[in-house]
Amino acid sequence: MSEVRVRFAPSPTGELHIGGARTALFNYLFVRKAGGKFVLRIDDTDLERSRADYIDKLIASLRWLGLDWDEGPYCQSNRLEEYTREAERLVAEKKAYRCYCSVESLASGRSAARRDSKAFLYPGSCRNLSAAEEEAFHKEGISPVIRLLTPDQGTTVVKDEVRGEVRFENINIDDFIIVKSNGLPTYNFASIVDDLQMGITHVIRAEEHLTNTPRQQICAAALGYDLPLFAHVPMILAPDRSKLSKRHGATSVEEFYSEGHLPEALINYMALLGWSPGAGGEEEIFTLEEMSERFDLQKVNKTAAIYDVTKLGWMNSHYMRVYDLDKLVEAAIPFFEQKELVKTPLEEQDYCYLKQVIDAVRERAKTLVELAEASFYFYHDNFNYDDKGVNKHFRKENTVEFIRQAAAKLRQLESFDKEAVESQYRSLSEELGISTGRLIHPTRLALTGRTAGPGLFEIMALLGREKTVERLEKAANYIENNCLEK
Repeated sequence: MSEVRVRFAPSPTGELHIGGARTALFNYLFVRKAGGKFVLRIDDTDLERSRADYIDKLIASLRWLGLDWDEGPYCQSNRLEEYTREAERLVAEKKAYRCYCSVESLASGRSAARRDSKAFLYPGSCRNLSAAEEEAFHKEGISPVIRLLTPDQGTTVVKDEVRGEVRFENINIDDFIIVKSNGLPTYNFASIVDDLQMGITHVIRAEEHLTNTPRQQICAAALGYDLPLFAHVPMILAPDRSKLSKRHGATSVEEFYSEGHLPEALINYMALLGWSPGAGGEEEIFTLEEMSERFDLQKVNKTAAIYDVTKLGWMNSHYMRVYDLDKLVEAAIPFFEQKELVKTPLEEQDYCYLKQVIDAVRERAKTLVELAEASFYFYHDNFNYDDKGVNKHFRKENTVEFIRQAAAKLRQLESFDKEAVESQYRSLSEELGISTGRLIHPTRLALTGRTAGPGLFEIMALLGREKTVERLEKAANYIENNCLEK
């Protein structure tokens, strides 16, 4: 076989959604394993809906995901002459013809078909127009479409790499339009012309395109090209098996980024939507390189994949924990800026502090948004105390005295690192005849406003002596004014 070439061909009419991103991923994994070329093509012939800013967003999303391409991006809008030339060749070879049927007559035909509960098929009214008839239409100023002459009998067989052979009866395929009256190609025509001229060997795309494939195969046969191999991957459905929409959570790559997901987690999650890596199915965490090595179209499921936001959350939390720390910091900075915790550019000491904070907090965070939210008290004093925590820890007898003694002991420490603070707290709890937890829980609430988080002594060391003592004294005053009976 010649060099394997695949393409990802999104339309720039919206953001890159998870279904399209997964299609791009499957193409990427397949071609990287084969050592071939990944072509990026922008199908932008829908001029009314296509927007340049969506092209920029599509490219940015692919780059964020780490799905690099080898050729392109090619834009169909720059290839209009190719489609015109190929369509005119088909007309000259009597494999296509100009159709002058009015919109009104076609609408009437559709209405009649609807009344009879039938699908409307173009009846071929203009198939055999004479030169004189065409000239008369031309003089009337009617702009024709170009229709492909399709076979009336037989079967078009799609040999699908995922689904096996799928048969379509030609009697159900009418002479479809390949060039519209405004001179622009239709999707099916432009797509197959591009695939054939760009040497695409494998067309891997979503299953909703399966019904387009017989028309594209008929086009390819008329043009005299060899067919690429087709593989239609399953849809992604919501948990209730309905069409995935915003009510089910994030659906576009931009939304996943905004919610603080890491690209490696999203890639890993998407790969398992409709593909099984084999080997017992127990493994779920893979790098992009590992997925490429193991990817096989034969292991792509025929049935729809179900979107599971809980699993994505688990996967993202895993990557949060194991991510290279400096890389995690760089990914997190925009989210810390949004929460007004840091300002860029960061001074070296501020970067080092941020790095320590993130390292302390990331064990419990599922997303970068949660990471920033969980870090609030490292940067601001204006937090409220958790109500349940207040009732459970601040209202206990002698708590205010314990906190004041802890503040006094900490003020005397020569060194204020994690080990020294922990040693002082354990000594104080022995001195007071209480459990260490009796000191730890109200102290955590005093320093963070929360009842859970990183190790308390790590928090204290990061906050430093001055801020730690200040917050303990503030909490003691709060307890005296709000939690003690008067």
